[in-house]
Amino acid sequence: MNTPLRRLATVVLAMFVVLMAGTTWVQYVQADSLNNDPRNVRTLYREFGNARGPILVAGEAVASSAPVDDAFGYQRSYTGGDLWSTVTGYYSVVNGRSELELAANDALTGRGDQLFFTRARDLLTGRRPEGAAVETTLLPAAQQAARDGLGGQEGAVVAIEPSTGKILALVSTPGFDPNTLATHDTAAAGAAFSELDAAEGNPLRSNATRETYPPGSTFKLVTAAAALESGAYTPQTPLPAPVTLDLPQTTSTIGNFGGGGCGADPITLADALRVSCNTTFAQLGMDLGDDALRTQAERFGFNDPSLTIPMEVDASVFPEDLDAPTTAGSAIGQRDVRATPLQMAMVSAAIANGGQLMKPYVVQTVRSADLHTVDETEPELLSTAVSPGTAAALRDMMVGVVADGSGTAAQIPGVQVAGKTGTAQTGDDEAPHAWFTAFAPADAPRVAVAVIVEHGGSAGNEATGGRVAAPIAKSVIQAVLGS
Repeated sequence: MNTPLRRLATVVLAMFVVLMAGTTWVQYVQADSLNNDPRNVRTLYREFGNARGPILVAGEAVASSAPVDDAFGYQRSYTGGDLWSTVTGYYSVVNGRSELELAANDALTGRGDQLFFTRARDLLTGRRPEGAAVETTLLPAAQQAARDGLGGQEGAVVAIEPSTGKILALVSTPGFDPNTLATHDTAAAGAAFSELDAAEGNPLRSNATRETYPPGSTFKLVTAAAALESGAYTPQTPLPAPVTLDLPQTTSTIGNFGGGGCGADPITLADALRVSCNTTFAQLGMDLGDDALRTQAERFGFNDPSLTIPMEVDASVFPEDLDAPTTAGSAIGQRDVRATPLQMAMVSAAIANGGQLMKPYVVQTVRSADLHTVDETEPELLSTAVSPGTAAALRDMMVGVVADGSGTAAQIPGVQVAGKTGTAQTGDDEAPHAWFTAFAPADAPRVAVAVIVEHGGSAGNEATGGRVAAPIAKSVIQAVLGS
């Protein structure tokens, strides 16, 4: 064979090798990701052609599929408008999936590993495949109370059962009607998505789990926990409470809400939490140091990018390598500290549960189409956030906040409520965020809750956590206790 023919043969052989390698890569290595890509039209037709399982709340379907006479075969529909959208998300021909429709997709389509034997049975019997039912932990009364409490204000509410981690309410406002995205009219579905994507408040993004905010004074629970866990402080330890605190290495100062004092100087740690004294907690944060604050925050779940419920959750953040001034600001929940409403509910839940932080979850049971339980979530310890003694001390201090401190608007006759207010400056010349986190009954907790109303809601610059967020938390607590 002459030289040109050898070269040509070599090139052709190389092309065959590249072709075979590329085909193998696509068909085997990338097969799973391509099949599960929501943009894969064949996947959508296959999924829509089978009965997708329902999403249930208290035994009632809030998302379900029914047969229709079109190319897709089944139509996904949602009840309750935007009441459940934070949890269900959407399932769309054009726009894919979100929230539980995404996180539980394998179960809802019947493709999950736990449904292997169900699929094998369907294959052998010729039965048409059906997805599994996903039963949530949500409590309708609590969800409705949270949604009603927020009204037209932007914000979020999360309620958790402290002893198990069950999520009882998960609301983000503004919400959206998933039916507008579930339509099989692709032009209408695309237009609805574009409108929601551009809407004020980003309705498609969950403020409860995928948005982080400065937690403001609710973070003082973490700082107080770090102090008590150090062994150097008790609730009755006297601490300085100046009207303003000069920050080292800078000309800046930290003041108290309203510019006044905290009623006493010195002040006990318990009273400093009760009246939410900024200068006391800023100095306490510097005395403890940023490492102690970060360690304590992480025991409550901060800086954990792996948490899912099973929907994805953005990690709450306590930053690294802080100097003294930034540590002071961080100790009162400002500077670069960021938390989701879920995270602040977890802080209260851990205190309520004697220091044991349970992993939060929203899926209780997965049942096959013939009603066999194929998966059930068991409570799981996520971390020991504080000792039982520290949890008890924090509980009593939080009871004081509601009894005669900054959180009196959360009082419930006949029920002892433990709580903490927060009014977080946003640093962008807008009204502060209003926060409240609490649990009740204090002596036998059944629910822990966190509320944020962005930029003070309808109260604007006049908002405080005690005035705006605490009444919403109160109504959610009452809904749970009354159920």
